[in-house]
Amino acid sequence: MSDETGAVAYAGAVRRAAERPDQFWIEAAKAIGWVASPPRAYDQTKGWFPEGILNTCHNCLDRHVQAGRGDVAALVYDSPVTGTIRRYTYRELLHETERAAAMLASLGAQKGDRVILYMPMIPETVFAMLACARLGVIHSVVFGGFAPPELAKRIDDAAPKLVLTASCGIEGGRTIAYKPLVDEALALAGHRVDHVVLVQREQLAADLTPGRDIDWGDLRRQTADMAAPACVPLASGDPLYILYTSGTTGTPKGVVRDNGGHAVALAWSMANIYGIGAGDTFWAASDVGWVVGHSYIVYGPLLAGATTVLFEGKPVGTPDPGTFWRTIARHDVKSFFTAPTAIRAIRKEDPDARLLKEIGTGACRAVFLAGERADPETIAWLERESGLPVIDHWWQTELGWPAIATCFAMGDLRRKAGSAGFPVPGYQFAILDDEGTALPDGASGNVVIKTPLPPGAFRSLWNNQATFARNFATFPGYYETGDAGFRDQGGFLHIMGRTDDIINIAGHRLSTGQMEEIVARQLGVAECAVVGADDAIKGMVPIAFVTPQTGYSADMSIAERAVLAVRSELGAIAAMRAVLVVDQLPKTRSGKILRSLLRKIVNRESFDIPATIDNPETPTKIIKIFDEHLGFNGHNPPNPGI
Repeated sequence: MSDETGAVAYAGAVRRAAERPDQFWIEAAKAIGWVASPPRAYDQTKGWFPEGILNTCHNCLDRHVQAGRGDVAALVYDSPVTGTIRRYTYRELLHETERAAAMLASLGAQKGDRVILYMPMIPETVFAMLACARLGVIHSVVFGGFAPPELAKRIDDAAPKLVLTASCGIEGGRTIAYKPLVDEALALAGHRVDHVVLVQREQLAADLTPGRDIDWGDLRRQTADMAAPACVPLASGDPLYILYTSGTTGTPKGVVRDNGGHAVALAWSMANIYGIGAGDTFWAASDVGWVVGHSYIVYGPLLAGATTVLFEGKPVGTPDPGTFWRTIARHDVKSFFTAPTAIRAIRKEDPDARLLKEIGTGACRAVFLAGERADPETIAWLERESGLPVIDHWWQTELGWPAIATCFAMGDLRRKAGSAGFPVPGYQFAILDDEGTALPDGASGNVVIKTPLPPGAFRSLWNNQATFARNFATFPGYYETGDAGFRDQGGFLHIMGRTDDIINIAGHRLSTGQMEEIVARQLGVAECAVVGADDAIKGMVPIAFVTPQTGYSADMSIAERAVLAVRSELGAIAAMRAVLVVDQLPKTRSGKILRSLLRKIVNRESFDIPATIDNPETPTKIIKIFDEHLGFNGHNPPNPGI
């Protein structure tokens, strides 16, 4: 299919989804097995596919086995940190899920109950998620290794019947004991759970609290003779899971995902965006603690009857920057999904792509990037070195699946570096100013999406309807994404960062994302972040933090070249107040740069170390460099003379 034909196919899908949404989504719903098929697609009160009844676990497992595909690979567990590769067919994964469901049922878990999973990237985590879906139990996966106070907040909000955990997680070269963290969280929480079920890993054993804690292996043996629980029929709008995302007040927001809309949206995306069907292998290099792991490690590929890869490792250091390419080639991955920060980490360690060229990318047809803005230089490097189309796309935890993308599987390969692509069929975007007026092409403003949001998007926050409603209050008729961006004359959407990443310099609104693009292009720059520092005269001034590529840490010209490049491309008004070269940027464990933390550092504001931070020592190191090189005094940094 030519690019032109693909563009026509995409345009037709967009038109049908906008003009006849009921017909479009009822047709998409045929990809799902229903206990009772929905007679209509949407009801303003009841949401997507009212009157529809289904079970997500049945759609992920049972129906594939019943269709004669039980011996097809469903899950590949690849753990370079433990030297383990384990494969499960659909029949084997169904059996393990049934046993896990029996375990949960034996402890009294039933439809509507909540269960928190505080677990690493091991097969038992997938078994548990699918077992919850089978029983109608609402799971809430919390990223393993989260600080106890944050876990305690989620326990108190979700009020789970059980907590499932493991003795440890392995992050790169570190073994993290989970049980002490769980114990502390339970001591802090007001809610009391009935039991903690723990997977003992051979890398580190954990002590169990008598009467409360149960060994996973013991419980599995005790329930081995129990009949496998049947899939519980669920209404389309019944919750499948709660996934907590950080709130602006520090209180986590529990995004609630329904069963019906979620299944239909993910099935549509696998077929039309990623090009994955039954028998194909898909790999999302994320963690099940994040939305990408829910949507595209567990549910999406299994709904499609594909093989999914569960990877316990890092892009570098487990054992080297070639581990991604090795995994892709080893498992015949057809489409690969990762975060831009992972590619930047690989490029930093292997700038000439020696390992990529040596190993190759096997049967892979495309690489998809999401999680944060993909800078054009990173995309260009990966496309050049891999020979594959590299497709940036954009979505959020609240949305659950891509909202802006190149619909690769439709044959549409149009893409533009710096843009996340075009609106995915079902999403209708607008760019508005602060008063709600639509802006012309090229003008940056608030990125909003017309309501109702398509299937798969959140319809509530757990125990927090007031905060949910605020997402739709600022711009009536639209969901406020919290991101700033623009639509160019070619129709491409550009997400430039959160709305608070727009800085006002002497009355001029400038995007720090645009500045980051320029800085990232400079020779020797592996990664960068630009934030605004308060200034008594100009209002704000931009400051860049840069990590150098291997071999460039002693290059004293990086900062000067970056300053000159930004001034040259954006004008004198965008002159950098400073460019600081640091060993590491503060990031979450999922790889997102903590720009809000950098803003607080440059503005001398007090801050708490975020619970999601990957390396708690990084902010202190940055503050030291900041003080040594700039000597900032209050909110008025002197011109460092560069």
